[in-house]
Amino acid sequence: MTDKTDPSSPAAENSGIPGRPVPAPAPQGMAAARRRGTAAAALGQVVRRLRQPLPGAQPRLRFEMPPEYGGQAPETEYDGEDEPQFGHPGPRMSPQHPLYMGFMGTVGVGLALLVYWIGSHTTQLLLWIVAALFIALGLEPVVGWLENRKIPRPAGILVSVAVLMGAVVGFFATLIPTIVEQVSEIVRQAPDWVRTFMDSDFFRSVDDQFGVRDRITEELNKFVNDPAAMGGIFGGVVGFGSTLANSLFGTLIVLVLSLYFLAALPAMKKWGYRLAPRSRRKRVAALSEEITRSVGNYVIGQACVALLNATFAFIVMSIVGVPFALLLAFVVVLLAFIPLVGGMIAGIVVTLVSLTQGWQTAAVYAICYFAYLQFEAYFISPRIMQKAVAVPGAVAVISVIAGGSLLGVLGALIAIPTAAAVLLLLREIYIARQDQH
Repeated sequence: MTDKTDPSSPAAENSGIPGRPVPAPAPQGMAAARRRGTAAAALGQVVRRLRQPLPGAQPRLRFEMPPEYGGQAPETEYDGEDEPQFGHPGPRMSPQHPLYMGFMGTVGVGLALLVYWIGSHTTQLLLWIVAALFIALGLEPVVGWLENRKIPRPAGILVSVAVLMGAVVGFFATLIPTIVEQVSEIVRQAPDWVRTFMDSDFFRSVDDQFGVRDRITEELNKFVNDPAAMGGIFGGVVGFGSTLANSLFGTLIVLVLSLYFLAALPAMKKWGYRLAPRSRRKRVAALSEEITRSVGNYVIGQACVALLNATFAFIVMSIVGVPFALLLAFVVVLLAFIPLVGGMIAGIVVTLVSLTQGWQTAAVYAICYFAYLQFEAYFISPRIMQKAVAVPGAVAVISVIAGGSLLGVLGALIAIPTAAAVLLLLREIYIARQDQH
């Protein structure tokens, strides 16, 4: 016979089945639970210690913007809260004072000479700074759009830069093997093209009249037998390697500066606005915001226009059978970044290459591409660039030529937004002032 458990006993009350006692917890399970609790408590204590500042540590000093003094007169009495840390500046010396005029004139001439000397010796650095600022202004609308979607600014900057770098790296990773293959094919076929040209009737007729073949052979022999010329080739190879290294270093510097500028752009704007007089600060801020917004929208719009241009060119080249289509599409997208004249130059370059397949191929491509340029000018660009800049055609052409002459490709890229900023300042400041007289 089996003993029955009293239903009123504690074991029966805690049991899931009436009449069956619940076994007591095993000693091993209780020990494991105690060990887990001890480990969790130790981990929590370590986390709390890590969150606490180190003994004697001080917060990192930051360059803070000075408070506004409110425009009160120097002789006004201040209470303890409004008094500046280093006191209020006293009255200025009269500008008509001879000492003031002589000293400030000397300082002005010295500063002008110093700025000229610094600018002449740091031209490359200034170009990197301009390029980085241009990229930062181009990414600022994207970061602002992400901020409006409740994404913190640091996260928006990381997302924007990561997407940009991923697109660039993916583009080149896909393109470079094809470009290397097609460039090697061009080098391999170049002797055949030269031989075909020299065997053509046109070259033979020119050679019979001017002796071109003998002149070319003479110059080649002279060049091969000249040690200075061969040393120049070696020096050119070394110079190319140095230029490539400098380009990679410059790209890294521009990328780092772009990150810093993009992160500090709001603070940079505030500091710039504080340099203006308080009475004009609001107007300076409004004009500056309009200029930076236009530049950012221009950069994004020009990138979209260039990608569409290169995509259309690649499709047409693939259909009509133009050789080295992917390589030429890469050339088109680079040239299309240059406003106004870039698309025209790209069309001429690709048309000349397509002549190797016959004049019919070149004619079909030229008709399609230049028709697309007209469609782009009247339908695509106005819709993409409607929030960017509006510059008269003559001013745009002159600014692009002047920018290209001064700063090369970078100058041609920033020429139109710079011209738009100058026109805006002329309209809102100079012309508005002239209309009041």
